[in-house]
Amino acid sequence: MTDAPQEHIAPILTPEGWELLASLGPYREDDAFRLTAELRKAGHSPELVSAVLTQSRLRTKAEAKFGEFARQMIFTQAGLEQATRLTVAARHAQRFVEAGVGHVADLGCGLGADAMALASMDLVVTAVEMDETTAACATMNLIPFRNASVVHSDATSVSLEGVDGVWLDPARRTTSTSGTKRIWDPEDFSPPLSFVESLAGSGRAVGVKMGPGMPHDSVPAGCEAQWVSVAGDVTEVALWFNAVRRPGVRRAALVLGALGAAELTSGEDFDGGPAAPLGPVEGYLYEPDGAVIRAGLVADVALQLGGHLVDEHIAYICAPELHNTPFAKAYKVLEVMPFNVKALKSWVKDQGIGVLDIKKRGMAVTPEELRKQLLPGGKPAGAKGKSKKSATLVLTRIGEDRVAVSVEPVELQ
Repeated sequence: MTDAPQEHIAPILTPEGWELLASLGPYREDDAFRLTAELRKAGHSPELVSAVLTQSRLRTKAEAKFGEFARQMIFTQAGLEQATRLTVAARHAQRFVEAGVGHVADLGCGLGADAMALASMDLVVTAVEMDETTAACATMNLIPFRNASVVHSDATSVSLEGVDGVWLDPARRTTSTSGTKRIWDPEDFSPPLSFVESLAGSGRAVGVKMGPGMPHDSVPAGCEAQWVSVAGDVTEVALWFNAVRRPGVRRAALVLGALGAAELTSGEDFDGGPAAPLGPVEGYLYEPDGAVIRAGLVADVALQLGGHLVDEHIAYICAPELHNTPFAKAYKVLEVMPFNVKALKSWVKDQGIGVLDIKKRGMAVTPEELRKQLLPGGKPAGAKGKSKKSATLVLTRIGEDRVAVSVEPVELQ
């Protein structure tokens, strides 16, 4: 990974810089100009002022992933984008603990989130990072842990003598002056997926974090693939080999939400598993969590709900009754209409709808553009409009037919 220039971090790694950064409160964009002027007037160099304000902004942004720990950490923009949330990193670390691993090499450690979680569980951690700036950040972030060390090296060439577990978070973005760009081919990652497989071939306990959009046919044989979603956002698929792979589990969907964690697993390969029946749009419509969809477990959820798919290629489930499930959002079906823009525009007007939320699956329709057609000056759900009446439309395909389903969201406990 190529990150920000070293000098953007260096001013902070001094007593003056560290003290100044610690003195700042939460970052507020509307205060940045005033604060910059005040710090410059106080005699701080432009380089230091820029560096501490950048870190203050990144720390505030990082609280979503790191909570209160973000206040003591050092970040880069690219590193923060790829960093694992601490709640998820703790689950990674627990795998190695339960497997009886004692020394983990975190190859491509980035800012050190996973290394922090591993070290907090009393594992010996060797964190390896090729980018000099990022390695400096990881070193600072791991200072509280005496059982963790950072090595500035290429992950593919570092010695693994005495290491019985390996965790990898390959760089999946390239960074340039214009920003970061995502890489899609696993063999273009740094390190590549083939390197991960070679490590697993040594018999060590190996885990690797991959992008959630990883195609099923790219998942290596002989590993467990666990897709993870946090508050409805699919954050990763982790591949687990050897001792950290759970017996009888080929694929899994782990859903982390406000009510805790829930997981659905299958021992079947991606082309196996149960088949769900097909049926009409009726009763309650369920929208499976993204991790469930990515893991290919939609049919499993449909059977759990006593429901059916509306189309064999579309990830919408209907069931006659309402069921409490962590694996899908539920909507009460109010009306099913053919998809026709002119008819839908009349329907919106007749219903007196002022706020319209549009969801779609299996149709080449842009919700924002359709909303403009159906509701001139229309607003998405949650926006303030002249009319307080809101509606939710689900657009989907059933065989060759395109339909618009008026639904009402249901809050599941």
